[in-house]
Amino acid sequence: MRSRTMKFIALLGTVLLALTVANVQAGTPKRGGTLIWSVSGTPRHLNPAVQSGIATGMPGAQLFATPLRFDENWNPQPYLAKSWSIADDGLSVTLNLVEGATFHDGVPITSKDVQFSIKTIKAHHPFKTMFAPVKDVETPDKHTAVIKLSKPHPALLLALSSQLGAVIPEHIYGDGQNPKKHPRNSENVVGSGPFKLVEFVRDQHIILERYDGFFIKGRPYLDKIVQRIIKDGSVRVLGLKNGEIHISPFEALPQDINYSKKEAHLTATDQGYAAIGPIVWLAFNTKREPTSDKRVRQAIAHAVDRNFIVKAIMLGSSKPAYTGIHPDSVFHEPNVARYDLDLDKANAILDEAGYARGSDGMRFKLHIDYGWAGVKNLAEYLKPQLKKIGIDVTVRASPDFPSWAKRISTWDFDMTWDVVFNWGDPVIGVHRTYLCNNAKNGVIWSNTQQYCNPIVDSVLDLAGKENDQEKRIALYSIAQKILAEDLPVYWTHTLPYHTIYNHTKVGNPPQTIWGASSPLDEVYLK
Repeated sequence: MRSRTMKFIALLGTVLLALTVANVQAGTPKRGGTLIWSVSGTPRHLNPAVQSGIATGMPGAQLFATPLRFDENWNPQPYLAKSWSIADDGLSVTLNLVEGATFHDGVPITSKDVQFSIKTIKAHHPFKTMFAPVKDVETPDKHTAVIKLSKPHPALLLALSSQLGAVIPEHIYGDGQNPKKHPRNSENVVGSGPFKLVEFVRDQHIILERYDGFFIKGRPYLDKIVQRIIKDGSVRVLGLKNGEIHISPFEALPQDINYSKKEAHLTATDQGYAAIGPIVWLAFNTKREPTSDKRVRQAIAHAVDRNFIVKAIMLGSSKPAYTGIHPDSVFHEPNVARYDLDLDKANAILDEAGYARGSDGMRFKLHIDYGWAGVKNLAEYLKPQLKKIGIDVTVRASPDFPSWAKRISTWDFDMTWDVVFNWGDPVIGVHRTYLCNNAKNGVIWSNTQQYCNPIVDSVLDLAGKENDQEKRIALYSIAQKILAEDLPVYWTHTLPYHTIYNHTKVGNPPQTIWGASSPLDEVYLK
């Protein structure tokens, strides 16, 4: 009996060992192969140090390393900086860089490059609040950079990660040319990240290959990444279905997302967009009558059926949004005025405000603008909906995105549907929409509503320099409640970004808080 038992235990051990080995092998990254990655748009250029947006950020995060990276739980992780420390008074952050890291041309990366990069970003990146408190960057030695601050800056570590804090070479960009127009932003790019540029052909592709001198040993796993620029979403989904494309991030069309979920070899996940924080809203020109009247804005909000948008227009792929801070953020305040659908209340507000109906039943006329196809249906939905409360709406399309951006940024609009990102921390992506001094003519995704409330400014200023998390949450709660009352924009829903990928081919798909706007050095082909 004892002999049988021992044989059984030995056999069981062999089986368990085999299963363990098989499981390890199934999840063990393999080196080599070419990842085919589809994107919807062509970036202006490839240098995220001086350009915002995901079109630049996705390839930019492969070409340029950052001091830190973040995991899926909002925890900062070492990257180009092997460690860091924050002074007790919160007025300096010390970065200890890895040794032996080089740019793609073999030149060593030093603290001087970090200093140059942060100063370049501060001077030229459109997100002015991101490094606004930075007074100086000291470089006591080649591998130490000390960031000096005028006030505590709780968003600084996020600003040093992903596509926001790219480390660019001073020996290339320090030649006196305007870094926003530098020829090396798109050709002969010299980066610091896991992949180097092979070719960038506008509206066709971006080809990247492994940088063998990358400072993390054994990475990246992939030999090459081919970013195919495919503007038609149905073509991207067809490529995923037939295996021509391995992964397609930032997909937002509900029909494409839902279709992909039915394909056995595809996964469609909304993981990886927490820091992007995309919110869709109806923006008002608060300086042009009649949308300058808060009561008009509130009446319009009561005429918009948020539930219909989420369930019918977005086909259940989205979430309701009630404030300018994404519902997945720790700073989101859910208990604000929500303006649920109530046509009687909307009509009563307009009647009491003195906007009487004319002989045709209309009170006044408004234009609704949209800048891209993805929000066209929202603009068209608004026309019959606002007619119910006596507002005659004309839907106004722009011939292209730059035309829409110029119209909105020069304040030539009544209302517009827009999509704006939080960019990880309210200091980076939320303050810009509401600060009085950020109503900048000609700058899209600034305070294009021209909204101004000094109390909101003061609360956001306090929240932007408070390192205590609970105090920050309380301050942002106050700001969101005031904004929900003033209603410079009416928040309706989140943009349902998803990453669609072939799970039989792709290992370690990007699902940190920055998703595909983070380095893909850990992604591999099975």
